[in-house]
Amino acid sequence: MASLVPRLLGRRTLHPAVALRSPRDAWMRFHGANPPRPCPLFRPSLGVDGCAGAARRWWFLSPVRHRSTAVTLNTDGGFARFSVGDLDTKQNGVQNQPPAKKKMSKKSKVNQLKWFRLKAKKKMKSPNPEVRIRYKLGKAKRKEEWLIEKLRKYEAPRAPEPVHDPEILTEEEKFYLKRTGEKKKNYVPVGRRGVFGGVVLNMHLHWKKHETMQVVCKPCRPGQVYEYAEELARLSKGTVIDIKPNNTIIFYRGKNYVQPKVMSPPDTLSKQKALEKYRYEQSLEHTSKFIEQLEQELEDYQKHVALFKKREGAISEQISNEDSAVDDLTTSSDTD
Repeated sequence: MASLVPRLLGRRTLHPAVALRSPRDAWMRFHGANPPRPCPLFRPSLGVDGCAGAARRWWFLSPVRHRSTAVTLNTDGGFARFSVGDLDTKQNGVQNQPPAKKKMSKKSKVNQLKWFRLKAKKKMKSPNPEVRIRYKLGKAKRKEEWLIEKLRKYEAPRAPEPVHDPEILTEEEKFYLKRTGEKKKNYVPVGRRGVFGGVVLNMHLHWKKHETMQVVCKPCRPGQVYEYAEELARLSKGTVIDIKPNNTIIFYRGKNYVQPKVMSPPDTLSKQKALEKYRYEQSLEHTSKFIEQLEQELEDYQKHVALFKKREGAISEQISNEDSAVDDLTTSSDTD
């Protein structure tokens, strides 16, 4: 009987609270003697080997418990999908998180750029003229949007300024100041950068010793000199005496002129930023002209295709009429 205990232990799992009784306990109870107190299955034995053996036996005899799983039904997107997993993790939203995007290596980025360039090259060398024109037009429009976005960064915010009361001058005073400004040779150039802080600073430096001065605008588009005159009058608080046909403006500093502490206004661009703005404006102007040219080419091509199809339809109709006339003649000759 004692030899069957290990086999029984290997076949079934016993609860740790259940005690194992030997045949000797039943024989002593039959003769009226009190059996000894049942001992537990695993006794804590002293020593490392005893503890390790008890732990090993307990691991083999303990029941295996699995985590609770649940089957869920997902009907998002009009499709039924079953998934098996823990309810806790799904309720917390751990499994619903999108996978992290993998960073592209340098080689993959280069390959992607090569693919885009090859695609653009095919469109540029397409035998269909409409495909080539539309590709150039789309590229030019994207560049135009990019330039407009760049130019928005160079818009200087205008601070609220005190109201400037311009001095009232008579016609005689205006004539005198005009002749004085034409005779004197002091001037300030306004070049491709346009109006920026350095132009206003030079005007105040000239007004230290002269009442009038000239502002020469070169290069200047037709009508742009009036915009320069208005902007400079606002920034410098001067008075415009005359605007000549050669894009020259004569300014008068005023009778009660006081040199400001900050001669360069804070709401103007610097010299470097003014040059960058001019380059973007020049590029935007050329891009706009190029877009107009491409749109005209596309319109002309579409008109040409429509006219060609119309002529082709008329020729085919004429040929079909001639064929029908020939068939009629042949049938009439056969009947005769």
